[in-house]
Amino acid sequence: MKIIETIKNIWKIEELRTRLLTTILFVLIYRFGSYIVLPGINPADLSSLHNQAGGGLLSLLDMFSGGAFSNASIFALGIMPYISASIVVQLLTIAVPYFQKMQKEGESGRRKMNQITRYLTVLILLIQGPTYLINLGVQLRHANSALPSEWWFSVSSTVILCAGSMFVMWLGERITDKGVGNGISFIILIGIIARLPGAFIKEFASRLGDAGGGLIMFLGEIVILFAVVSACIMLVQGTRKIPVQYAKRVVGNKQYGGVRQYIPLKINAAGVMPIIFAQAIMFIPLTVVGFSNSQAASSFAQAFMNNTGFWYNFVFAVLIIAFTYFYTAITINPTQMAEDMKRNNGFIPGVKPGKKTAEYLDLIMSRITFPGSIFLAIVAILPAFARLMNINVQFAQFFGGTSLLILVGVVLDTLQQIESYLLMRHYDGLLKSGRIKGRTGSAAAY
Repeated sequence: MKIIETIKNIWKIEELRTRLLTTILFVLIYRFGSYIVLPGINPADLSSLHNQAGGGLLSLLDMFSGGAFSNASIFALGIMPYISASIVVQLLTIAVPYFQKMQKEGESGRRKMNQITRYLTVLILLIQGPTYLINLGVQLRHANSALPSEWWFSVSSTVILCAGSMFVMWLGERITDKGVGNGISFIILIGIIARLPGAFIKEFASRLGDAGGGLIMFLGEIVILFAVVSACIMLVQGTRKIPVQYAKRVVGNKQYGGVRQYIPLKINAAGVMPIIFAQAIMFIPLTVVGFSNSQAASSFAQAFMNNTGFWYNFVFAVLIIAFTYFYTAITINPTQMAEDMKRNNGFIPGVKPGKKTAEYLDLIMSRITFPGSIFLAIVAILPAFARLMNINVQFAQFFGGTSLLILVGVVLDTLQQIESYLLMRHYDGLLKSGRIKGRTGSAAAY
């Protein structure tokens, strides 16, 4: 069988085998840590926290942490504080000249920005840690229990939560360096996959029980789910090809150029980052609720914590569209592309090289980014419509939304990296029909 032969080929490549085993080891460490409860907390008293994390915005936070949030684990805050810090730093690269200068310094500038991101992550964790403990105390009181009252418990638990999230960030970086795929994205992926079997079983039992519809309704949901997955794959892989003609030039007795190639501009060049960024922003109300005693502030935050409500989904969609344009602007530089083409005697037919080419590429990117961002926003809010169809809240999160887009994007990127190792060793790829395209495009991309 093709799959057995592929697995054998993967195992024959020593470097790839080592990277896969290293990735599995780090994943097991992460999953083990998600079940280590904070010192001083009785796991038997966490039923109210489990119920709270079973719906609303907290269910997404629990999913991203792989269940660590509802387990009151040392990894409860997960990787989202690091992502929030990354958002702030990337915004600063646009608004602050100091960060713009660092961005242009190459590798040394990147290291400085990474260090600033880590410091900012710690600052965010020092805010979110006490917030989490306040919420945990409220949920324990519902279970007729309480947090230890000593000040030392609050300080030590905050430090443990901060250290846990920083350790998760370190695991993600090690997966990127020593394993397969993007480590931070892979950590989020593992948390999502960990929730899938339970959500699948609950929905199946629900359709055969109280929710009604029976097996036919459940099979219909699976068909719709596969259709949404196919749409997500199209969104991740879709491109618009721009023809580039290279002029003829003669060096000695040899002729160069005179060929036409294509620039594959991604319809969704930003990948899943806009939806991750927008989701991180939507978690802010959790902090507001934790520290504010104002009823008005709490009511405002509660409205944005209901992930099936109108205002939550409207703001979420607007943020996704805005971040899609923002992330596309910082990842694709039409001016640089135009200069590279001009340097290699290339031009777009009918467009003057240089400034006109940059303007043309910028116009094309704006035109294809708009429908891509709208499509991304629609897919992101599909779980709210799934809930209107009386689908189980945990299973509904896989009908589009953050979870499905991240799952599809990260899986494609990881498979693309594995396939690259196979092709470099002259083995067949993972698919008979052609190369796998991840969010960054194929190896032949311009």
